[in-house]
Amino acid sequence: MNRKTKRQLETVLFSIPAIILVCMMMYIPFIMSGYYSMTEWNGISKDATFIGLSNFKTIFSRGSDFAGSIWFTTKYTLFFVIFSNVFAVALAVVLTKRFKAANFFRGIFFIPYIMSMTIVGFIWKFIFTSGFEKLYELTEWNVWNLSWLGDFKLVFFSVAFVGVWQSLGFYVVLYIAGLQAVPQDVLEAAVVDGATGRQKFFKVTLPLLGPSFTTCIFMSLTNGLKVFDIILALTKGGPGTATNSVTMQIYKEAFSNNHYGTGAAQSIIYFLFVLIVTQLVLRGFNSKEVDL
Repeated sequence: MNRKTKRQLETVLFSIPAIILVCMMMYIPFIMSGYYSMTEWNGISKDATFIGLSNFKTIFSRGSDFAGSIWFTTKYTLFFVIFSNVFAVALAVVLTKRFKAANFFRGIFFIPYIMSMTIVGFIWKFIFTSGFEKLYELTEWNVWNLSWLGDFKLVFFSVAFVGVWQSLGFYVVLYIAGLQAVPQDVLEAAVVDGATGRQKFFKVTLPLLGPSFTTCIFMSLTNGLKVFDIILALTKGGPGTATNSVTMQIYKEAFSNNHYGTGAAQSIIYFLFVLIVTQLVLRGFNSKEVDL
């Protein structure tokens, strides 16, 4: 066996375990979900009854909660993407300045990201209830006496705020890396050409952050679309269906209502929805990146 054939054989042998694991964890379950989406199955009986596209018709019927969950998830994702990236850019600009506590504050902002979303949800659930109650007793400000998790109008902002707060540090780190990668000679050339500080930031720095924007917006988009654990810890989709995300709706349909066929059909529809949205956003931002 010559050296080239030996390397090719080693590549195949070392790739087989990874391919098997990926197929077992991703592709086979996905194919099975496609099959179960066309069946009626409660998850307990041995055999699933094939019913064709009836589950998909049920999902798009007027009485389905799936459309409402799509709308909530879309609102949450827009809020999450916009505010997490805007605040992250602002904090990254501040934390790239040279001052003594810069590294300390970078660590402080990153700590919530390394915590489990479920733990973060329970912490903020305690804050929204007992914590705000104590603040109201001390200050008597009505803002602390509001039902932040029980009011239909306020609960969306409560959930979205916690999501942004938890993940903000991660995007700050990415934007800091992007800002530090901006060539100094380009910034100096802009100053020589008479650009003000604001013009230098908006006309030079921000366009050169294109790769960082693409990465952060794509990741925040996917994280917003798959939000689940923080809602499970904070509200469990309530009050009513006010914070019922698509992932929560699929979870309830399959594991609470024991309608595994309908849950599988919802997951297939949502997969196609997420695939289309992410590809459109990714192509849009890739086309606007500035090459040095």
